[in-house]
Amino acid sequence: MIIECTLEGGTRLAEPFDFRSFKIVMKGGASTKSNSWQGITFVDEDNALVSINLVPALPGRRAEDRAWEAAYENMVAKAREHGWIDMERNAIRAHVERER
Repeated sequence: MIIECTLEGGTRLAEPFDFRSFKIVMKGGASTKSNSWQGITFVDEDNALVSINLVPALPGRRAEDRAWEAAYENMVAKAREHGWIDMERNAIRAHVERER
């Protein structure tokens, strides 16, 4: 699962059915310094915390898809087991990549 962030400040979910990977891709020169990434906190240039509630609300997946919601909940549970959830912020850790 990829969260794409564009230079224009938009975010969308790409590969919404890939529950085995989770990352943010900054596209076209989008910056982690921008304040426009609601629900995403950049820890540094390579790591971020993504609100667990943000992901289901992003464009790029079918609304009201119970199978997707169940798989996402399972992904969050697995992330919790591995220590990839920030409990205080209710967020998932994500690696940040850049794509021009």
